[in-house]
This record gives sequence, structure tokens and C-alpha cells, in this order.
Amino acid sequence: MNSICRFGCLNLLIFIIGCSSNEETYPSINEDFCVQIHLDSNHSLASQLAPFSELMTTKTGVYTLEEGDNSMIARAWLTESAEETIDIQYFIFSADNIGLIAIDYLLRAADRGVKIRMLVDDIMVEADAEDLMALDAHPNLSIKIYNPSANIGKNLPEKLYSLSNDFRGFNQRMHNKTFIVDRKVVITGGRNIADEYFDYDHEYNFRDRDILLMGEVTNDINDSFNLFWESNLSVPMSDLYDGKDVDINAEAKYSYIQQYACNPENFWPQVREKIQSVPIAFKNIQTSGDLVWVDSVSFVSDLPGKNEEDGLKGGGTSTDHLIDLIRKAKKSVYIQSPYLVTTELSQQLFREAIDKGVEVKILTNSMMSTDNLEAFSGYKRDREKLLETGIDIYEFKPDAAIRFKVMTGALQKEIDYTPIFGLHAKSMVVDESIAVIGTFNLDPRSANLNTECIAVVHDRTIAGNLYTAMLEDMKPENAWHITLSFNPDGEAGWWKRFSIWLRGVVPKSIL
Repeated sequence: MNSICRFGCLNLLIFIIGCSSNEETYPSINEDFCVQIHLDSNHSLASQLAPFSELMTTKTGVYTLEEGDNSMIARAWLTESAEETIDIQYFIFSADNIGLIAIDYLLRAADRGVKIRMLVDDIMVEADAEDLMALDAHPNLSIKIYNPSANIGKNLPEKLYSLSNDFRGFNQRMHNKTFIVDRKVVITGGRNIADEYFDYDHEYNFRDRDILLMGEVTNDINDSFNLFWESNLSVPMSDLYDGKDVDINAEAKYSYIQQYACNPENFWPQVREKIQSVPIAFKNIQTSGDLVWVDSVSFVSDLPGKNEEDGLKGGGTSTDHLIDLIRKAKKSVYIQSPYLVTTELSQQLFREAIDKGVEVKILTNSMMSTDNLEAFSGYKRDREKLLETGIDIYEFKPDAAIRFKVMTGALQKEIDYTPIFGLHAKSMVVDESIAVIGTFNLDPRSANLNTECIAVVHDRTIAGNLYTAMLEDMKPENAWHITLSFNPDGEAGWWKRFSIWLRGVVPKSIL
């Protein structure tokens, strides 16, 4: 399966992502069309935001990005519209189709003077040293690697030594995901930068969710990014390869990326046209009410080096905030988490909520839809216990009908294919009045090891929309309702069932 498997605790998963070209043919397009930036007084981000300048000082504009295609297009448009800075923080930034096109956009922004900072976690970087150094060589583009203990700049013996000598440090990853443009607009949420997060993979795609924020709360997000950027754990690429023989050849690599992005087989003209039409769409969401101005939006992020002392326990800022929200719930808690690995603490938390009369519903992946066998193994061990607690559990179907609604990209429309569809959204709605969208999985790794970030929106409109989306994802055409007498594990092939059984030896505390 051409999917990204999350880093497990007992081994370093180095993934290779292939990008299958489509069989459709398109007429050649003028290369000038590929590189032209329509940055005039009407196109710039400042001009687009001008009508909201007063609102942005005291409120936060909120727009939920349910569709992968639209989330990708929003990032592309923001990159084209940027005038000053772009700050990027991701767990995964792949060198597949989406990743290469994203780099092309960033390079063109850097060429026109936009200052770009990229912070990527070390464990899942899929790029050669020469490629990373070439990007870092651009005068307006800087790259840092978070906690480079496992991958970049290390040979196999060094990686194994790091794993065996500092197991806790090796496992402390940066799972934050933020895309910040001109310090004014932010996209954060579940999506990494890779094909399967934006509906462009031929074999496996995620049902995911991002949130676009503009205005007051972006100050806190900027502060969080700067804290990570200045952390001793964030190491410049130049330091990692200082004194090593690296053939940068930057100009040749920039040319390759540009040619790749200008090839209509890689970046379809109809997708470019959608990006060019974003300013019109942006005006439409303003008038339609989809962009909601909210008084209370919080951005909660763990600190770099989370739990340096406690390691496999101890929680964190994001963990504490989510626990507090659940404890204060009066009516209902609805959760989407692709990985559901509970501990005594989380089980007790849900038990207390249910004893107070709070309805708890959780949607997670089924054995067929999951991309993480280790995590499903941990969930499977406690599934019966969770059901006995009174939690309503739903498991996502690999052929969920909702994919035809949220997968609106060109690949979905132009090619007759049926990829596996897995859940990756990390969201929660409390009492139909508080919406949480972020990077936090309901598992010990997010609670105690990874740094995570969440946007907490106190607004009934945003929360109501998210609540409705969650209910739809739980419908019979999209998910199985799990009971003590029924689960769909038997639908999975014998090899996957056996593989998950084998992973039963992995301690849940490090899943």
C-alpha cells in the first residue's frame, strides 16, 4: 500500500513514496504560465485581507478545510500571495507529487524576496542531503531539522546507536503542523505535505481536516513557531553537514523542480486554474458566512523537548488542555482520532464523563482502513473494555461513501479508481459549542512524547458544523458501529490480521 506508516517505537520506518503518472494526456502549456506570479495590488495577501483589518485586531476569522483538494489549493494561493514571510512546520514533508509542486511554489516565492523558514521533524524526512542543502542554499529559504537523532546526517550505525543509547530522545518527535503566511494567516490541522493528505494518491488517501485562521490568534501561533525555530533541538541544515562532502548543485535542482511542476502530467492545468480562481472563492466564503469571526480562539502547543525528564509519561500542555475540556463537558464529547490507544488515565477520564451523563462517541480507523498496524493492535487490546465503559465506538470503512463528497481533486474526477480511504482527522466537539482541530491523536505518543498543537474554537457555528460532519462520518455508509458482539475485523485479509496480532508484543505506552 502506498501510504505513510507512522513511526513505530521499535523500529525506524523509512518510507518511499511513488508517484504514478496518470494516463490522461493534456496539451502543452506555455512555460511562462507555470512561473508567472500575478502579484499585483489586487492579488497580494494584504489587499485580500484589507476589508478585515479592523476585525483582525480583536477577532479570529475561522474557516474549516474539509476537502484535501481545497486545502492544497489554499496553501498554493497563500504562497503565491505572500509578500513578506512564510513559516512552515511539519512532521512530514514528502518529495512526492504534492511535495515537489509545493517546493516549486516556495522557491518562486523566495525568488521574489519572501523570507521562508522550514522546520521539519527528522524522523520522516524523505530527501537526500544534497536536495535539502540545495534548498537551504537559497538566500531567502532556511531549513532546520527538529531533533536530528535518527535520520538526517547519520549513517545506519549512528542511527542504531542513537536508538539504543537514547530511546526516549529518539522517540520525542515534533508532530506540530502549521503553515503561516505574512504572520497573518495560518493553516493548521491534521494534514502533512504528501499526496495522500490531499486526495492525490492512487492507492490510499486520508479523510483529514485543517482549519484556516486569520486575525488575533495568529500572534500566538507566530510565537509558538519562533519558540520551536529558536530551540536548541532545531538544527540548521548547514550545521548537520558542516565539513561533509555534499554536492549541492542548487541551480540544477531548482531547474528540475520547475520543469517537474511545469509538466502538465504532474500539475494539471485545471488545478492551476482553480488556484488562480481562489481570490473569487475567498470573496464568496466571506459573503456566504462560511468564514466565521470568533471572539475566542485558542492555539495550544506543547513546548519543544516535551517531557525531557519524564519521557514515556508526564503529559504536556496539549494533553492537559484536552483533559480539562473533557472534564468540563456537560452534554456530549464527539471525537475523531485515527489511532485510539487508551491508558488507565484516559479510560478513567471517559468513565467519569459517562457517569455524569455525558455522551461519548469516538470514530477511529477499522482494521481495513488503518495505515498503522501497531496503533490498531494497541486499540484492539482495549476495545472491549472501552465498550463496557459506555463509549459509542465507530470504525471507518475503507470505501466510505463520504470520499465522493470530500475528495474533489482532479485525480478523483479524471481517473476511475477506488483507493483505500483512511481516517486521519484529529478533531473533537464538546457540548456542540467547542470545536477542537489539530494534530493530537488519542494515544500515549501524542500525550507524552510528540509535541502537538490544537486550535480550540469557542463558537456554536463552527462547532455545529464540525458536529454535523462527524455525525455524517459515523453514518452506516461510512463507518461500522462497534458493539460487544460485533466488529468488522473479519473483513480484513488474514495477513493483516496476523500482522496486527504479531504487534501485540509492543508496549502500549510507546505506540
